[in-house]
Formats: sequence, structure tokens, C-alpha cells
Amino acid sequence: MKYIVFILFTVMTNAAAQLMLKQGMMSMGPISFEGVNPLVKLLQIVFSPWVFLGLCTFVISMASHLYVLSKVELSFAYPFLSLAYVAVAVFAYFVFREDLNGWRIAGIACICVGTVLIAQSGRDLSGREHEDRTASIISDKIGTNEIVR
Repeated sequence: MKYIVFILFTVMTNAAAQLMLKQGMMSMGPISFEGVNPLVKLLQIVFSPWVFLGLCTFVISMASHLYVLSKVELSFAYPFLSLAYVAVAVFAYFVFREDLNGWRIAGIACICVGTVLIAQSGRDLSGREHEDRTASIISDKIGTNEIVR
């Protein structure tokens, strides 16, 4: 549980990147590749200010996620990324005036409940029990190495 701050940082930077990408694409208007070299158009999209900032934020989010994955189990960390959907839906409602109807709110509630359940399961892997497991694995390896000699 001590890495929850990094997990939430990953979630929030992921959500922020999505919002920036949306803003960037809205500022560009409808995309058309007619009469334009697709590579040139792609470069125009990538290097538009909001899209570029969103992509950079994704890189920061990925770096944070890699750090998290080096510290906690994937089955614990990955489901937290679903909270990015919650953040995006809420911010999109306020910033872009997107629809947030009853079905979406119910889905968001399910995501939140599931994430809380997963977070509770992480307590089994933190603290003393995790240290005991690690010590047991290390002592087993030491014992195996001595037997081989």
C-alpha cells in the first residue's frame, strides 16, 4: 500500500493525457486525409501543442507505471488504471460538457467498488507478511545453493 501514491500519480497523469489529447483534437477540427500526404498530416497532429503535451504526459505516466510495476504485483497495480476512466469521465463532464448519464455513473460506481476491493487485497502483500515471504524465498535459495555445493 505504500506505493499507492505512485499508482494514483500514474492514473492521474494518464487521465490528464487523455484530456489534453481530446483538447488537441477538438482544436484541430475534423481530421481529413484527402489531398494531403498522410505522414505530413500525422506530423501536424502529433506536433500540435495540446496533442504533443498529451503525448509527453503519457510518457511520464508510463515511466511512473514502470516504477510501480517494479515494486508491486501487476495484478494489483493494473486494475487501478481503470480509475483513469473515472477521472476522465468526470473531468470531461465539467470541461467538455460531455454526457454523464445514469448508466455511466453506475459503471463508474462499479469501477470504484472493484478498485477498492483490489486495494484491500494488496494489504496481504504489504508489511510483515511480504517480508516474511521474501525472507523465506531467500533462505530457500541459500539452502538450495549450499546443497548443490
